[in-house]
Amino acid sequence: MAEGAVVAGDPRVSELRDAVSRLRRALAGHPAPLPDRDVAEDELAALDAMARAGDPEISRLRRSLLLVAGAVGSVSALSPALTEVRHAVDAFAPPPAPREGT
Repeated sequence: MAEGAVVAGDPRVSELRDAVSRLRRALAGHPAPLPDRDVAEDELAALDAMARAGDPEISRLRRSLLLVAGAVGSVSALSPALTEVRHAVDAFAPPPAPREGT
């Protein structure tokens, strides 16, 4: 199995799906018109689909996160939920390589 591979029951998948769900609900309940709401909703759906598939690719997760952040990042009411999604995506990143000499 590859390093960083997602295995059945991986708690990171549940965390990502839960965080995405919370942001989707917060976005749906946000009354102000957002020019890029559709982009955010599409990318949140993509994040959820990647998590359901069980083998999310970190570069694709990060791309979706950037698009969501660009679409809703300036809305302070959505900031806590967006931060949860960011932390959930970051959990899939491989650990940093050890530095030489340490």
